[in-house]
Amino acid sequence: MDEPLWIETHAPSLAELPQESVRDRLGDAVDEPVNLVLHGPPGAGKTAAVRALAAEAHESENDLFELNVADFFGMTKKEIGEDPRFEHFITPKRRRNSSKANLINYVLKESASYPPVSGNYTTVVLDNAEAIREDFQQALRRVMERHHEATQFVIVTRQPSKLIPPIRSRCFPVSVRAPTADETVSVLRTVVEAEDVEYEPDGLEYVAGYAAGNLRKAITAAQATYEDAGEVTMDAAYETLQEIGLDDRISGMLDDAESGEFTDARSELDDLLVDEGLDGSEVLDEILRVGRSRYSGDRLADLHRLAGDVDMMLAEGNSDRVQIGRLLAELGR
Repeated sequence: MDEPLWIETHAPSLAELPQESVRDRLGDAVDEPVNLVLHGPPGAGKTAAVRALAAEAHESENDLFELNVADFFGMTKKEIGEDPRFEHFITPKRRRNSSKANLINYVLKESASYPPVSGNYTTVVLDNAEAIREDFQQALRRVMERHHEATQFVIVTRQPSKLIPPIRSRCFPVSVRAPTADETVSVLRTVVEAEDVEYEPDGLEYVAGYAAGNLRKAITAAQATYEDAGEVTMDAAYETLQEIGLDDRISGMLDDAESGEFTDARSELDDLLVDEGLDGSEVLDEILRVGRSRYSGDRLADLHRLAGDVDMMLAEGNSDRVQIGRLLAELGR
């Protein structure tokens, strides 16, 4: 999509979150900041809910520090040191003389120790937290204990059972369920009206059904329909969403993986997960579908074996990006 993504330009406020229980629970956390664990399925709006909480609680956006754990722990020392979020306090000397584990621990400590720009506390968000190894969780526990007076920690995960008990015991759980079809339609209506897009109610209902409880996918599908047809009606949505083909993109991603261009393959994977709003299981299904027309014999059997391992890891709540990336890396070996 060439236009700004609606999922970003129409981020909800706290009052606009579709799930009433989430609105109420996060509303309580504005006046009395507490550590939270937000958990729920992909696309339910967990990250959007945290940002809405921070916007309500802080006058300055600098009092919110976000860290995507799956991306962060996949970085090399060089990438961590050159990241704009960290480069001002990670000197070249520190990067050379520290192990990756120590460097990650240092980033956690520094991010938690930032004094608030306004108000009495900062909010540190750890997204996709199921990807944190237990030893780093122990380090995080110590950081939480040390900076609890001026820092609110919000941990976002699909599987809270992956968190060690000392962390879970320091956080209030907030369950973010997938929105209902009616709630999804309400969100879509707000977005398309803000964009001054012509629509019909049954068009929004069709998009909501297509997304099946994934808000990110619903908003992305509505935008794709509008950009393709200039309106969001049932006929337009049906034609657009039926025609959205991923074959070429999946094939290109597999080509890059097999030729050793893993950076390009992972970039396409990120686009599928973020821009297209797919979750890991959906990407895995597309890889298998394309793979069945691409491979045969032992090669196809290897793909299914890898996919089985990845599917099990996804079911346990592991990172979509890390696990599908692992499959791509194995294909390129």
